[in-house]
Amino acid sequence: IMAWNASCENWLAAEAALGKYYLSIFYGIEFVVGVLGNSLVVFGYLFCLKNWNSSNIYLFNLSISDFAFLCTLPLLIKSYTIENWTYGDVLCTSNRYMLHANLYTSILFLTFVSIDRYLLMNYPFREHVLQRKEFAVLISLAIWVVVTLELVPMVLFINPVTGGNKTRCRDYASSGDAKASFIYSMCLTFLGFLIPLFVMCFFYFKIAVFLKQRARAQATTLPFEKPLNLVILAVVIFSVLFTPYHVMRNLRIFSRLWDEKEAECPRAIIHSLYIVTRPLAFLNSVINPVFYFLVGDHFREMLTNKLRHHFQSLMCFRRCANGLMFSFRKE
Repeated sequence: IMAWNASCENWLAAEAALGKYYLSIFYGIEFVVGVLGNSLVVFGYLFCLKNWNSSNIYLFNLSISDFAFLCTLPLLIKSYTIENWTYGDVLCTSNRYMLHANLYTSILFLTFVSIDRYLLMNYPFREHVLQRKEFAVLISLAIWVVVTLELVPMVLFINPVTGGNKTRCRDYASSGDAKASFIYSMCLTFLGFLIPLFVMCFFYFKIAVFLKQRARAQATTLPFEKPLNLVILAVVIFSVLFTPYHVMRNLRIFSRLWDEKEAECPRAIIHSLYIVTRPLAFLNSVINPVFYFLVGDHFREMLTNKLRHHFQSLMCFRRCANGLMFSFRKE
């Protein structure tokens, strides 16, 4: 009994420490790296890419989604550090809403990127109707509308809690009625995660089979490293980042249905593990820029050339400025 009590106290301490230190540090790293990576990508798309295709449209929307999510992190980082939410109810709700909007728009945009890659292998000249830019724009708009609608019920569950002269902007899984929230979370997991995961796995399996047959026919694998890397990266993102989060989120909500005193330790264990999975799930905003270099047609070359041009212009400007300063001093 004493050992169990000691273990339980350790988990309760871990739960508190993770909520204060782990989340703020991890989200801080994601904010810095994510803003740098996505800024580079947006710069490349707006100033380097002239001829857009369907993949570019999906990936550009993905970068916009990532930026919207990253903008919410400073408020979360501060609130976790001081253990107090000072920005009001509206910002609390919108902050949590945008966080989940990024998660599910990312899943859908990556899913349509996988479909587009498969179509590109079968229709390399982009003559299929699903590869048209107009269709990609409509799909992107539909994704934003669908995700917005499926997340509307979440607003009913998110509510700041005040106690001890402090306000907490609780995560969705820790807010609202537990029973109704669990039912909604299971529906959201199925519609927003499992169905897109199945679609993505199906098309990436088709891509892998296609590449294997093509490589066997041409007796080489070198030209197919780029699509294979894309397949591996997408599967890793879904399996390593998104799956643990959805499993632990549902367990977290379900544990809130248990008796609070009798199940205090199991609930602390589940909540601690759930906290660990949260920043990992949103790590996709940091990893997503890799897709632009793997998927974007000639994106890397155009961005590199543009940056090299700006760097050379800057160096030329500095040399001219130094020359003028030297002339003035000589006179």
